[in-house]
Formats: sequence, C-alpha cells, structure tokens
Amino acid sequence: MNLIKKLVAECIGTFWLVLGGCGSAVLAANFGGDGNPLGIGFLGVALAFGLTVVTGAYAFGHISGGHFNPAVSVGLWAGGRFSTKELLPYIIAQVFGGLVAGFVLMTIAQGSAGFVSDPSAAGNFASNGFGDLSPGGYSLGAALLTEVVLTAMFLIVIMGATHKLAPAGFAPIAIGLALTLIHLISIPVTNTSVNPARSTAVAVFAGSGALSQLWLFWVAPIIGGAIGGIIYGWLGKDEVSEPGAASAL
Repeated sequence: MNLIKKLVAECIGTFWLVLGGCGSAVLAANFGGDGNPLGIGFLGVALAFGLTVVTGAYAFGHISGGHFNPAVSVGLWAGGRFSTKELLPYIIAQVFGGLVAGFVLMTIAQGSAGFVSDPSAAGNFASNGFGDLSPGGYSLGAALLTEVVLTAMFLIVIMGATHKLAPAGFAPIAIGLALTLIHLISIPVTNTSVNPARSTAVAVFAGSGALSQLWLFWVAPIIGGAIGGIIYGWLGKDEVSEPGAASAL
C-alpha cells in the first residue's frame, strides 16, 4: 500500500474517531438536560469512542494499520512495529483529520440556538483538562499519571491483540473495548485523551483554557505510548514481523 493511501486512511479514521467520540459528548451526552433519558451520559460517550475505533479499524486497518492516534504510532514505533520514516507523516495526517472533524462538529453544534461554549468550563466542547478544567477537579499530577498509565495499557492491549498468536480478526473488538474502559475510568479525571490528535482537534475550538493545557495531552500520552510499546516489545520479542505501517492491525 503506498504512503498516500495510508495517510488518507489515517486522516479519515481520525476524523471518524473525533466526530463520533467527541460528537457524542458535545451533541448527545446531556441531550435534553440533566435526568433526560435521551441523554447518553458518560457511558454512552465511552461506548461511542470504542465504537469509532472498532468500526474505523475494520474499515482502514488493512490499509494503514488503523492507528488514528499519534501516541499509538509512537508506541508501535517504540515497540518495533512501525517504521521511523512514516512516523511523522502519520502524526500530521492524524492531527489534520482530527482538526477537520473538530471544525465540522463546531459547525453542527452552532446550528442549535442553545449551544454555549464557555472556555472556562471543564470539558468545554469535549476538551481535556486538569485542575479547574478537569470534570472532577483532579490535579495536574493526577491527570498526568492517569494519561500515562492508561495510554501505556492501551498500547499493551493493541500490541497483544495483534500478536501473531492472538485470535485472528478480533483485534479491533479488543482495542475498542479497551478504549471504552479507558473512558469509563478517566472521563471524570481528564475527560479522557490518550490521543493527542483528539485533544488538539477540540482544544483549538474550545478556547484559551483548553489550549493552555493542551501540552499535557501531548506529553503524557506520548510518554505512555512509548512505555507501553517498549514493555510489549519486550514481552512479545519472540514475535516475527517486519516493521511497517500496517503492523498495528
């Protein structure tokens, strides 16, 4: 598969992840107000992120590997599953796809007279944050630890689910369920990033508060991804594979 097709697949896959996951948070999580049974809440948002990964991985995994996340690309690279020459192009494609989704989502949201964007509010426009911008008021240290540990575990699941001895064809389901679980754990802490492209996609439209804290949601997931990749790279070192773009799925 040529590089252009891989990058387009990563761009569209990341677009789908941000539109589906963040879109559920912005448009549907609290639909109708508190207590309205039509609002999907935290559980619905967590499931939405998981479903975007499952569907995106089945759609694009055979083309690009289905990373849709700079931290995943870095982790696969650190674990020996991804080539160095494609790392930066993948990250650029992922961020671009996410930003397009953020723009589309903001345009849709502004079509409602009741839509309000408050840059000082926690989770504004599905953004990530800590301290006053954390949904549960969690500190910088707690947010950093959460994002590092959960991204590391995400990479371990990804690399384990795609091991040559793992059941064939089920990797996207395991990965999607892992992302759902990660959201169930960490939405109250950081509004869940584990993905710098996802964080950037909405922070640009959420205002100064989210932008001022965006650095954490690049640093922590990248560190966590690298840690997870290195750990599984050692655990699964008996696996024989050629590093390449399609090595994630």
